[in-house]
Amino acid sequence: MMRDLPPTATLRAFEVATRHTTFTAAAAELCITQSAVSHQLKNLEEIWGLPLFQRGKTLSLTPAGAALAPLVREFFSKLETTLADLREQKGRVRLRVNTTYSFALKWLLPRLPGLARLHPEILVTLESTDQAINFASTDADVAIRFGHGNYPALHTEFMFREQLFPVASPALLQRFGTPDEPAELLRYPLLTRDGADLVPKWDAWFKQVGVNTDVLHENVRFADTNMTIEAALLGQGIALARSGHVEKEIADGSLVRLFDLPFPSPAAYYFVCPQGIETQPHIVTFRSWLLAESQQAQLSYR
Repeated sequence: MMRDLPPTATLRAFEVATRHTTFTAAAAELCITQSAVSHQLKNLEEIWGLPLFQRGKTLSLTPAGAALAPLVREFFSKLETTLADLREQKGRVRLRVNTTYSFALKWLLPRLPGLARLHPEILVTLESTDQAINFASTDADVAIRFGHGNYPALHTEFMFREQLFPVASPALLQRFGTPDEPAELLRYPLLTRDGADLVPKWDAWFKQVGVNTDVLHENVRFADTNMTIEAALLGQGIALARSGHVEKEIADGSLVRLFDLPFPSPAAYYFVCPQGIETQPHIVTFRSWLLAESQQAQLSYR
């Protein structure tokens, strides 16, 4: 079928002509003569054996032309985007980072502009999954994982450990009042993240602060950390949040931390990569930046 593929200039003439009502207007965009455009399009119709335009005072596409126009337009769009991306990468090194979606969204993404300013030579590609990392079956160069640091056969470095505390929206506190003691939370709607045994639930937090309870006034259970935080922002209840996931919300006042009681997360974040590649220059640069950011975060989480 390669005989059906016309020269790129002919395809470009077709793509431009589909966006104009006359060959003259298409010729002006292409900086060629009107007769050259007309000749290229007639040649294309002969190659494909299909009428592409209905010619008259103005141009209009035939059904075949209308079916082919978006395909040709997408071809040029993807070609231009890919070329621009390749030119941008020239002289830069790509680093593929695998982490969990919630961590990427809430902690890593807000900090990446700082990395770009300091090290524009590193082009980070983020991929997210909550599954255990297997470098043999992924394109990732490095990963950030939440756990207890047990990652056999991988280079592993501790990043930081979060604190857990209740958070609520100002609107919810206006409706229910601000609690003075942890036990008062038992009368509030509590938002719970389901699953993920690495993250303590409300019963563990109440036990930590000395409140005995058998029944919790749970509102909704969520399968995702971000959904839990979003529900708290909407005033649907009080969430038990990890400090790294609510930095922005606490800072801008859209969520309020309740009680300054220490409850360090039993799990922490770790930088991991295959043994040996941690000494590659661009990975050393990223790792150093990441650990410096982690150290600052850890100080603020105490």
